[in-house]
Amino acid sequence: MTLEILFLARALLAQGSPPPNQLTLEEQKAGWRLLFDGKTTGGWRGFKKTDFPADKWAVRDGCLAKTATGTGDSHGGGDIVTLDTFSDFDLRFEWRIAPGANSGVKYFVTEERADPIAHEYQALDDGRHPDARVGPHRQTAAFYDVLPSAADKPLRPVGEWNQSRILVKGNHVEHWLNARKVLEYELGSPELKAAIARSKFKDVAGFGTRIKGHILLQDHGDEVCYRSLKILSPPR
Repeated sequence: MTLEILFLARALLAQGSPPPNQLTLEEQKAGWRLLFDGKTTGGWRGFKKTDFPADKWAVRDGCLAKTATGTGDSHGGGDIVTLDTFSDFDLRFEWRIAPGANSGVKYFVTEERADPIAHEYQALDDGRHPDARVGPHRQTAAFYDVLPSAADKPLRPVGEWNQSRILVKGNHVEHWLNARKVLEYELGSPELKAAIARSKFKDVAGFGTRIKGHILLQDHGDEVCYRSLKILSPPR
């Protein structure tokens, strides 16, 4: 029986379905790397800080978990960023959110700005959080406050794990949700410039351009868990 279980585990790995926070052999050969090992906070620190905000985040049950504080957007105070910076990349991650909660994954994050203002893949309870009622440009998988994701996006119920992907290749950007592409846009395009001009970021210098920056997990005061954060990025 032990051998049968071992063979089954190997078969699952060969099919590309590793346990959380692990890479398949194919992914390792292709150059993927984990941004979170499921055990420690190594590779992360607070936005504009040298240490990790352990009073706001914890490693729990193989997840990088944000503790609920009910304080709303921390404006960077509890946000965490990768130590490394990225330009072109394929980022994949899983997330699970509490009822009524709000969070997001930001990219093109530069600490030269006063606040963690950047492109954001929205992670939200679309059914309960007030932001969802503002419009689809603030709902799950949207480019927050700029572009909406597909209306028929395959969002799973609150409490279940969602699989997401952010792909940046040159000026082309894609948002994926549960194996479906739900948004794509071109940096510098007239369409994107027009959308930004209608957004809260219209006066942010350089917003909408590709910036080599950090990946950020947002503290919006709510409970959210992230796991299986992995990235494929060309060598620097």
